[in-house]
Amino acid sequence: MSSSATLPDSSPSQGAELHWRALEGLYASAPINQLFRSALTIPAEGRSRIVFSVEQDVFHAAGAAHGTIYFKMLDDAAFYAANTLVTDRFLLTTAFNLHLTKPIRGGSIVAEGHWVSGRRRVLVAESRLIDEEGEEVGRGTGTFMRSRIPLSSLPGYSGVRVRG
Repeated sequence: MSSSATLPDSSPSQGAELHWRALEGLYASAPINQLFRSALTIPAEGRSRIVFSVEQDVFHAAGAAHGTIYFKMLDDAAFYAANTLVTDRFLLTTAFNLHLTKPIRGGSIVAEGHWVSGRRRVLVAESRLIDEEGEEVGRGTGTFMRSRIPLSSLPGYSGVRVRG
């Protein structure tokens, strides 16, 4: 008699899907994100993907993206990956380490975030930036703490409706 392992159903629950779509809405509604050409998608628990269009209006005097842009992209990707695991509270960045490995001279940059550890009070997540050539141009690690702000109180988060 042979035995075979059955993998658990990895499809997310409807509640998880709603939380992820609500986080995408929260990102889109944040006033700071009106300054950036970017879009967040959450493909799975503990994962995020943000596509940024980096243009000359964010360059420093030497003709490449300013470091603040790296931080914005890396922090956002790590933050949203971590917040997929927290359904009741908005997270706050408490620390973030950056490694900038290549100048960004423009184009489409993908920020990928993934949760590393922690689920209760403090969460750790990493992120990386990939340029149009598929090369990593930056990497970061952040720690995030639950705030007292309920996600449900934030207009961008609460606007998600169940699709039938």
